[in-house]
Amino acid sequence: MLDAAHLIAFNLTLLAALASPGPALLLALRTSLVSGPRAGIATGAGLSLMAAIWTSAALLGLDTVFTLFPFAYVAIKTLGALYLLWVAYTLWRDARQPLDASNAPLPHGHAFRRGLMVNLGNPKSVLFASAVLLVIFPQDLSLGSKAMIVANHLAVELLAYSSFALALGTAPARAGYLRLKPLLDRIAAGVLSLLGLRLLVSR
Repeated sequence: MLDAAHLIAFNLTLLAALASPGPALLLALRTSLVSGPRAGIATGAGLSLMAAIWTSAALLGLDTVFTLFPFAYVAIKTLGALYLLWVAYTLWRDARQPLDASNAPLPHGHAFRRGLMVNLGNPKSVLFASAVLLVIFPQDLSLGSKAMIVANHLAVELLAYSSFALALGTAPARAGYLRLKPLLDRIAAGVLSLLGLRLLVSR
């Protein structure tokens, strides 16, 4: 039976994972700095939706499918890694260009799709979610309980990414980013490259 203690434990684990450096957090933070809070929130919505979909997949046993058909896991992981490497390349290429020239305001639909794509290319989320769900929740969950877990996951991620976007999408934060743009963009490109390569070569 699902109770509040299970959800609290899940949410604490989820918040800890969200706060750890990774492509999702880096993308959300940079989008908020470059294009403002609305684009940051749209990016967070895409990231959140895909993360909730991966949790749904874990609850429905997609990790078993990946075990039975490893080529599907490898295909998704490879596409995700290549997408991260492409984003890293564009960041490095445009690092020294003025913001207005290299980073026009990002349409909300584009920001949402970019967030969706970054988390779509990380099927390890299924394996992570499966492990967390196995440890925290009882095994005899009803369909309604599973739906509640997914809705809770979506709400927590939306709240977290929206908070990041509102905090960083301010004029002072943007001004600070503009002063250090070449350095920060190349650091971001380096981090995303390493994450993409790690995803590409890992099992």
